[in-house]
Formats: sequence, C-alpha cells, structure tokens
Amino acid sequence: MAFLPDEARLIDLPGWRDAVTSGVEVGALLRARLSRLQAERAPAAWIHLIDARALATRIDALNLLAEGIGDRQALLRAYPLFGVPFAVKDNIDAAGMPTTAACPAFERWPEQSATVVQKLLAAGAVLFGKTNLDQFATGLVGARSPYGAPSSVFSAERISGGSSSGSAVAVARGDVVFALGTDTAGSGRIPAGFNGLVGLKPTPGRVSTAGVLPACRTLDCVSVFARWVDDAAAILAVIEGADMADDYSAFVPGRIAFPAAAPRVLVPAGLALTDDGYDAGWDRALEVMSSLAQSVEPLNFEPLYEVARLLYDGPWVAERYSVVRSLIDTQPEQMDPTVSAVIGAARRYTAADTFEAHYRLQHARRALESIWADADILMVPTAPRHPTHQALAADPIGVNSQLGRFTNFVNLLGWCALALPAGLTATGLPFGITLIARGNDDAALARWARHWEAAWARRASPAADVLPAPATEPVLQIAAVGAHMAGLPLNHQLTTRRAVLRERAKTAARYRLFALAGGPPARPGLLRVDSDGAAIELEIWDVPMAEVGGFLALIPAPLGLGTIELADGRTVQGFLCESAGLAGARDISEFGGWRAYLAAQQPPVRPDAQARPLCSPTT
Repeated sequence: MAFLPDEARLIDLPGWRDAVTSGVEVGALLRARLSRLQAERAPAAWIHLIDARALATRIDALNLLAEGIGDRQALLRAYPLFGVPFAVKDNIDAAGMPTTAACPAFERWPEQSATVVQKLLAAGAVLFGKTNLDQFATGLVGARSPYGAPSSVFSAERISGGSSSGSAVAVARGDVVFALGTDTAGSGRIPAGFNGLVGLKPTPGRVSTAGVLPACRTLDCVSVFARWVDDAAAILAVIEGADMADDYSAFVPGRIAFPAAAPRVLVPAGLALTDDGYDAGWDRALEVMSSLAQSVEPLNFEPLYEVARLLYDGPWVAERYSVVRSLIDTQPEQMDPTVSAVIGAARRYTAADTFEAHYRLQHARRALESIWADADILMVPTAPRHPTHQALAADPIGVNSQLGRFTNFVNLLGWCALALPAGLTATGLPFGITLIARGNDDAALARWARHWEAAWARRASPAADVLPAPATEPVLQIAAVGAHMAGLPLNHQLTTRRAVLRERAKTAARYRLFALAGGPPARPGLLRVDSDGAAIELEIWDVPMAEVGGFLALIPAPLGLGTIELADGRTVQGFLCESAGLAGARDISEFGGWRAYLAAQQPPVRPDAQARPLCSPTT
C-alpha cells in the first residue's frame, strides 16, 4: 500500500485527486482526518461530527465502487469527488444527522438528505458533519449561536462572519476540502472574505434548496466555500440543476464566457473604506482589476443600497417569521435574543406593506437591469470592515447592518456573485472583493475569476483537469440529448473533462426519443427513423479531443456515438440508441426533448392536498 501523503496536501480537490490516483487507501485518509478533528475540533465551528461507525459504512461503500471500476483515473471520471470530505451548514438536511439551525429546541432528525447533499454523495464525497451558524441563518456575524462564536482563522479577536460561520472556518482550517453554506443576504460571501476563501453564491434557483430550512425562501441560495475558484466551480457543476422537489428551482445554464476576454467592470463611485486597513486593500484591488479589465468605471451605487435596505427594513423579514412562528410565539426564550428581535419585527408589517415593497423591488429590478448594457461585472469589497468580537458585543444590530452594505441587494435582484481573496492588510487581516454578475452568468463569472486568482499568484500551476479548454485546442462537438445535459445527473462527466456548452439546437425531424428502462439515472435513447420523425432538443458540447476517448468509455450499451443531423442541415456527433435496446422503453417524442419530458413527470397537486409546512426539515 502507498504511504499516506502529507495531510497538508489534502486541503483541495487536486490534492485529493492526486492521492486517489497514486493508489493511497482513501479509507485510511478519512479515518486519519476524523481522528484529527475529534482531537482538535475547531472552537465553535462544528455542531455535529460523523461518528466512526458511520464513516466506516461510507468507506465500505466507496471501496465497493472502487473495486467495481478498478482503474483510478476511470474511478474519478465516474465519481469526481471520490473520497473528498465536506461539511454542510446545519440548516441543510443530512439523513442520519440532526438539523438544529443552531437552536437545540428546534432539533430535527430528517429521514432524507437535501438534494444538494444527495448529489454530492452520489459523486463520491464524504459528509463529515454539520457546522455552526447564526441561529436560523439570521445574521452576517457568525456569533448568534448557543454553540459559540467562531473566530476568523486569521485572528482570534475578529469575528468569522456569518451566518455560514462554521462552514467557512472548517474549510479555512483544512478540516474539509469544501463546505456548503446558505446565502440570503451575504452569508456565503462575508465568511469567505473574513477567512481568505472563495465563496460562490449562485443565481437564485440555480441550485436546489429542497431540504434546506428556509430563511427567506424566495431568496435563499446554497453557497460553496473552497480554496480555489476551480474547486468551487467543480462543486457547483455537481450540485446545480433543476429539481422538481424545489418550487423555486429555476435552473438556466447561461453563458459560459463573457463576450470579450477582458470584461467591462463597474465599481462604487467615491468609495472610502477607513477601518482595518481596507482602504489600502481596495486601492490595490482597483489597481489589479485595471490591469485585467477592458475598463473600470465608477457607478452610483445608491440605487443598489436602496434595494439592500429592503431586506431587513422591509417585510422580507416576515419570511423568516413564517419559518419559526410557532417557536418564537410560544418559546421565545429558546432563541438568541438578537435573532428573536430581528425576526420578531415582522409582526409590524401588513399584507399591504408586503405588496408595496414588492412593487418597489420590481421597479428597481427593471431600472437596474440597464447596468448590464455597459458592464459584465460589478466589483465591490466583500465587506466594509472586519469587526472584533468586542465591537460586535457593543452594537450587535449596527455591526451586522454595516456588513451587508455590499451583499444584501444581490439576491433581491436575482444576480450571482463570487467572493475572492485579495491579499492581506498591513495588520495581517484578509481583504476580499466580490464580483457580481447578472443572473445565470455563473459559469462565465467563475471562468473569468481564474484571471483574478492568477494575478494574485495564488496558484502557481492550476490543475489542468479543471481548466477550460484553450481556444486553440482541438475539440469534437458532441450532442447530448439526456442525462448529460447541463444541470442533469451525468453532466459532470462532460464538465470534468473540460467540455464547454457551445449551443442549444434541435435535430432534423427524423428522430424518435425514448425513455429507456432502468436507472438511476433515468436516460433517454435517440433513434433515427425513416418516417414519422420529430425534431428533438439537444445541447452541443465542445469536448477536447484529448478527453474524448475517456468520455466514450463511460457510455453504456445500448447507447453509442453516431452522426446526428440538425434542423439547420449541419451534422454533429451525438448520442444515439440501438433499436435492440428499446425493449420496455416509452416513446416520448411528443415532448420534443428530455427536459420537457422530465418536467411533465411532476405530479399534479390535488386541491385537497395538505400544504407542507415551510419549516419542515425534510422539505
């Protein structure tokens, strides 16, 4: 057996992939990691850790997968997160672990994991436990929890940021390779900035929130903490996608790149940051961005700040009240006093107030959409300052409000964001910036953010297997008609091979589409016919030629690669099905494509069906 690698190398995805391919026993790595965490648990970062018996069960399952495939490279292609330890914020359900939302009186033991957790486990990742948070995800400070107040890994005197405090600290300490948080007002970005991490906040609706205890259900996002942009993007590729279990799911793949290599960037006009050395940090960030961007221009941010104020100074706080109404009305002493005060303010709003606030927001959305005619990215400091625990104790509401200045408006406007490290201040504190893009530009934003990361020399040699295909690299256009399409269960087999989505199109009206027997995952089969054909929707992906062989090895019978004729007369290589494999299959050509067929499988809601409570931890 190979020697165990130095654990310092096992803090990111490339490190774990190298360990797997080198033949190291993954079970030994995981057991060693758990032993360290049990002995050196970060103060206040964790609420629940996996136990040795549950870890052994997971290791046995991973060993069976590895034995079934044999080759380690093929294993990683099929299970791109094989053996990778991760954590989730304790408002995200994981079967076999309690969900507390940092309120012991609210503790639940869900029977089913959240959709995002299911996807990560299916990709081979190993859940190590649940992390601390501002109670009920209400706060940006990380200190509103009976389980303690985590500190930034850079300073014990400084707050970790919240509400996803424990998730950020667990990644920054090297306890896990990545962690999930949630982000309604900035909870996936502020802790990243205060701990020197990447914090990826997707477009609302891009990632399922089924099985996530709501804060503001109409705005909530599941976020990702990681060390590198590539790692965060790789996790997003696994967890994103439409989900019938989430009523607010609204997955749209979006652009894969901005129109120009150098983006147009807008920054707050006249911004002055005076605390914690952030003024010098912002000046350096502007200097670096000016060397990377096509243009960097000032923008009056006051309309954005007005939107931000709606979140806590408006009726959206009533969404939080709807989740904990029973608890706050009958057992208010069980809640953190600050959280109770913030959520309790919802009682003063009327239904008329709510509609009026929505009208104001919609007006602002329409007006602010014009920003994107002149810009690809907005750049802001992730936070205006980095408070101490002492300052927070003196003014818990005021400090929290200050921290949301550059974050609160993003989800209200339906945009995506990526928090990135931008060096250290003179006193050794981390400074961070956040890049914001319009909704569904997640992939384009993450791809360009690699340039920012490289400019700060944070990575000497990024892992080649997760970099995008260079424009000069030969590619083969492959058409996907089913489970390999963006956001669907097997899409990772393309994205981990550096494939990029070129376009969406339709076949010529010479094909029939069938839902094949078997699974999971469910798959369709495309069959060319001589007559009575239909036009079927598909996606065309650019797959680097060097990756095609490995990709083809994963295609099971009765599927194969063949020539597909498109509606405009072009031909591409794509997935076709042998006629012999259609036994027991259902002809679904009438739906015009696999996505439409999946959408039609959503069962109708009976008029007499009992509504599911918003606060159910098994939503």
